[in-house]
Amino acid sequence: MHVLPGGRLSMRKRVYLPDAGPDETIELPVSSILLRHAEGNVLFDTGCHPSLAEGAEARWGGMAKFIKPIMGPNDNVLAGLSGLGLRADDIDVVVNSHLHPDHCGCNAFFRKATVIVHALDLEAARAPDSLARGYLAIEWDHPLPMETLSAERDLFGDGRIVLIPLPGHTRGSTGALVALDRAGQFLLAADALSLRASLDRHIVPRNTWNAEMFLGSLAEIRRLEKGGATVVCGHDAQQWETLRKGAEAYD
Repeated sequence: MHVLPGGRLSMRKRVYLPDAGPDETIELPVSSILLRHAEGNVLFDTGCHPSLAEGAEARWGGMAKFIKPIMGPNDNVLAGLSGLGLRADDIDVVVNSHLHPDHCGCNAFFRKATVIVHALDLEAARAPDSLARGYLAIEWDHPLPMETLSAERDLFGDGRIVLIPLPGHTRGSTGALVALDRAGQFLLAADALSLRASLDRHIVPRNTWNAEMFLGSLAEIRRLEKGGATVVCGHDAQQWETLRKGAEAYD
């Protein structure tokens, strides 16, 4: 398992931490996780599009005022893969935790991959009010093979990569429970747990679609963590600093 950069964002801190001041901001790292399996190379989320480093409004429009990319030219999954000697065409499967633009922004580059996403998230992305809910067609609507899931799915049937619905942030938010030989289990939580503080302090972020479902997913994350899984948050800057990255893989 390789943790790769997917960009970096700045948002109002109060979205995630209610006791923050009205003008405080928080920096949010974006990740893309490469899982090298005997059956193929899997990417869990593809992060932000590289062009955002040059100017976000041209691609994201008004959304860039509220979710501000502050990434450099190499803060993207393509550069991360290149550092491992891989190209976009070496990826066989892309799993999107959901279809917000910081989680599927590089999908278009993976032309030989099959995209897997929850059916409810794809439905939300296609809905008339999708823009208001944070979906941008330019980032997810591509002529790529797409499969949907509606329940837990063992990706290769061997327990190594199990996709788990964790709704709340969006209707179809999905995590991945990864089993490694030496490092053990990891739960890739994405925005079901953007910041560790949500789990520790029982906080429901303001950008949550359904608070009751979000809290239900938090309970499932707690259960998996108590069972021994290491939880990888979607955007926690403090945790990001502690993670092995690039070629320094978990195995």
